[in-house]
Amino acid sequence: MPLSRISLRRGKPAAYRQAILNGVYAAMRETFNVPEDDYFMLVTQHDAEDFWYSPTYLGVARSDDLVIIQLAVSNTRTLAQKRALYRRITERLVASPGLRPEDVFINLVEVLPENWSMGHGLAQYVRDEAA
Repeated sequence: MPLSRISLRRGKPAAYRQAILNGVYAAMRETFNVPEDDYFMLVTQHDAEDFWYSPTYLGVARSDDLVIIQLAVSNTRTLAQKRALYRRITERLVASPGLRPEDVFINLVEVLPENWSMGHGLAQYVRDEAA
């Protein structure tokens, strides 16, 4: 049950933003075994003065088209799955909406499965709710 937060500079059209959502979701399904219909995704647009980033950190030449993707996920995936996810998100976003690979920044935030409640005040990923 990833929670996806996608941040970018203000001004991109709805179709561009939707392509990013579609690409991230498809990549998670392909590499992280995310079930169909398991998507909770937010896009936040920022004015230039509220969107700071290093254009050269670690030798990566970023542009104002930078997209920052933060995924909160259960800590159940292997390093190989994480690497596959990074590659696949980047491949998909290069294909559509046409981002440069340098402008795809991904951060995973891993949490324990009991740290999710998808409604009704229950911890759905905990086997014994009464515990």
